[in-house]
Amino acid sequence: MTNCLEAGIRELVDEFHANGKPCPSTQTISERRAGYIASTVLAGQSPKIEEEFIDVINGVQVKIYKPNEQANLPITVYFHGGCFISGGFETHDIQLRQIAHMSNSIVICIKYRLAPEHRYPAAHDDVYQAVIGIKEVGQKYGGDPAKIVFVGDSAGGQLALATTLRLKQNQQWLPRSQILIYPMLDPKGNSDSYRENGADYIITANMLLSGFYLYANSEEELNNEPELNLLDCDLSGLPSTTIITAEFDPLRDEGEKLYKLIRSYGVEAYCERYSGVIHGFFQLSGVSSSAQSCIVAVANQIKRESYTR
Repeated sequence: MTNCLEAGIRELVDEFHANGKPCPSTQTISERRAGYIASTVLAGQSPKIEEEFIDVINGVQVKIYKPNEQANLPITVYFHGGCFISGGFETHDIQLRQIAHMSNSIVICIKYRLAPEHRYPAAHDDVYQAVIGIKEVGQKYGGDPAKIVFVGDSAGGQLALATTLRLKQNQQWLPRSQILIYPMLDPKGNSDSYRENGADYIITANMLLSGFYLYANSEEELNNEPELNLLDCDLSGLPSTTIITAEFDPLRDEGEKLYKLIRSYGVEAYCERYSGVIHGFFQLSGVSSSAQSCIVAVANQIKRESYTR
């Protein structure tokens, strides 16, 4: 099956197999976090941008990436992945600079609290409060708060969608659009792609499901809390939504199910499956041409939503 993988991805998967297919869920939390940071050597080139700095909005730390000194630039709010237990600025710096540079938007990444030290709803509350604050103060960074796009990968895709649903429920504003990159949606892992792709492609089913388990306070909450089970929520009234999936990803089917559900509610939605790649490929542009293409596609989508609507 690895012959079907993109060349650079195949090398990583072959090494994973040669090492006995170790599941990251067996590691300590500190080991998982360190491993995520170590993987950034595969993230590709990091363009120079005008300015980047850390700030605090509504008590939540954020990092701002400014591509240039233009005023009233669109704002891209980024929700980073990491299975709810890892990730942050250091794991996503390169992609965030690339997006800021290519989309000509101010990218603001939210550093939410992580499990297991902080369980639900800590991350959901942090990103929501940060987003409310970004809308209020985005102009001081040179951004246009009327032009906000959400982008999130993996657990960050879950948090982006949950934030949009909170905004809708509370009758707040909505982002112009949201781009969800292999979003982490089903805490039960009940799809065919979980069974087909759950053991052989580095990011395993147990690793993903352990993130939900470590974030939830109980199994009952994991199974019944609406914000952890977004595929069961009312998805009407959402902004234009783009969903990106990967062929050999345990999360592939739930992302594509979300696309069909959103469309059934009459929401404008798009879905693109990248072939020959695995979960996390978006952060592998140093070895993956699909990752490079995906970053360009995300940046172009942000530009379309920000400059043509």
